[in-house]
Amino acid sequence: MQKTLRTCLLASALLGALGPASGSQAADLAAIRQSGTLRIAIANEIPYGYMDLDGQAKGVGPDVAKHLAQALGIPHIQWTTTSFGSLIPGLQADRYDMVAAEMAILPQRCQQVAFSEPDSSYGEGLLVAKGNPKNIHDYASFAQSDNKIAIMAGADQLDMLQALHVPASRIVTISSNADAISTVSTGRADGYAATSLTVSQLADKGQGKVEAATPFKDPIVNGQPVRSWGGFAFASGSTQLRDAVNQALATFKQTDDWRQIMRHYGFSADDAQQSFKRTTAQLCKG
Repeated sequence: MQKTLRTCLLASALLGALGPASGSQAADLAAIRQSGTLRIAIANEIPYGYMDLDGQAKGVGPDVAKHLAQALGIPHIQWTTTSFGSLIPGLQADRYDMVAAEMAILPQRCQQVAFSEPDSSYGEGLLVAKGNPKNIHDYASFAQSDNKIAIMAGADQLDMLQALHVPASRIVTISSNADAISTVSTGRADGYAATSLTVSQLADKGQGKVEAATPFKDPIVNGQPVRSWGGFAFASGSTQLRDAVNQALATFKQTDDWRQIMRHYGFSADDAQQSFKRTTAQLCKG
């Protein structure tokens, strides 16, 4: 089985911050159905899960989650927006029942939460200033230059940069994707590492100040390009809810509605097909 960086690495500091999985609270499916409300968290990250200007939850995770809740007979969803780094602690503290942020399924995260089967798959990208003045086209070059690269707190890109031997002094951590455009356009960092979809969305919103580095060379770890598989996350004891979601997800992924959601948010046909190539058991094993 091929190994990717996301399936074999996660910063040890994250594990310490999250605490042991034994502290997780289980969401009871019967109680959720009785209340009629499913509590779902997102990280306000386009196109994975975010709130639009009208206060409506949008993105691949929320759009699919709405179909799944309907299939499970749960009429209402209570949405919570939080920072990416707070998603897992929030599950463990029972602040919500489910995360719909298309969080990458990683072995270390599997020790903290229960994941659904993959809903999506996606690759990497790099946001740079307009015109790419530093002529940067990959993550690896930050290890050999004085250029600085920004990442979102709690994101998987930290593991990639560490594997590529980028010094900590050249890594700038920001709290959210919303800060990426100003961070890059003002020169605080020379690039922002994120998934290709996130980079594309940020470039579109950058008012000509930033762009996606083109061409971009995917990071190579263990001889393989890095790719992520995103899924829904639950408290480690919420296996009944997770299993019910898995059953509904398997059915929904066979529909044109699911494929249309993928296309609408910029996922390619190959991205959609790749989501079937790995199981959560494989990804959690590494």
